[in-house]
Amino acid sequence: MGDLLLVRHGETEWSVSGQHTSFTDLPLTEHGEGQAKSLAPLLSQRTFALALTSPLGRAIRTADLAGITGTSVEPDLHEWDYGAYEGVTTVEIHRTRPGWDLWTDGVPPGPDGHPGETPEQIGRRADRVLSRVDAALPGGDVILVAHGHFLRVLTARRLGLAPADGRLFQLATGTVSRLSTEHDRPVIAEWNTRP
Repeated sequence: MGDLLLVRHGETEWSVSGQHTSFTDLPLTEHGEGQAKSLAPLLSQRTFALALTSPLGRAIRTADLAGITGTSVEPDLHEWDYGAYEGVTTVEIHRTRPGWDLWTDGVPPGPDGHPGETPEQIGRRADRVLSRVDAALPGGDVILVAHGHFLRVLTARRLGLAPADGRLFQLATGTVSRLSTEHDRPVIAEWNTRP
C-alpha cells in the first residue's frame, strides 16, 4: 500500500498578501518557482501510481517544476470557491464582518459561475478525489498537487474528520505532506516538509 503525498503549489502574489485565491489563476512568483523546483529532490526517488493536479496553472506549473511526470488534471482538486471574497483578505472581511471565519461562516455568492462553496461541498469533492486515490494506492504512492484550503479539507476527510476540521491543518506554499497508515488507520506521517 502506498502513501498519499500532498503538494501545495508555490507562492503567488496573493498567497503573500493573504488574498483569497480560487478561480483567479495567478502565476507563481519567482520565489514560488524556486519553491517548486526545490521539491524535486524530495520526490525524485518515488514513482507514482497516480499523479493528479488541479486544473489551475499555479498547480500545474508547480508539478512541472518539481519534476512530477505523468500528471492528469483532476477538476475536483480546484481550490475552494470563495465567491464574493475572491481577492479579499481576511483582515478586509473583518472590517464589515468582525469575527468572520471561513470554516464556519462560509462566503457570499460572487460573480456568475462562482456561487461560493461551503466546507461540506468541498468535503464532497475531496471524498471523490479520495475514491480515486484509494483505487490507486495498492499500486504505489499517489501524489496530488493542489491548493491550501482544499488540501486541508482533503486531509480532514482522509483522517475521518468533518470537512471544517481542515482548519486544524496549516499548510504552507511549496511544501510536501505525506499521509500514510499505521495499524490500518490513516495518519499524518509528514507535514509542511521543505528541503
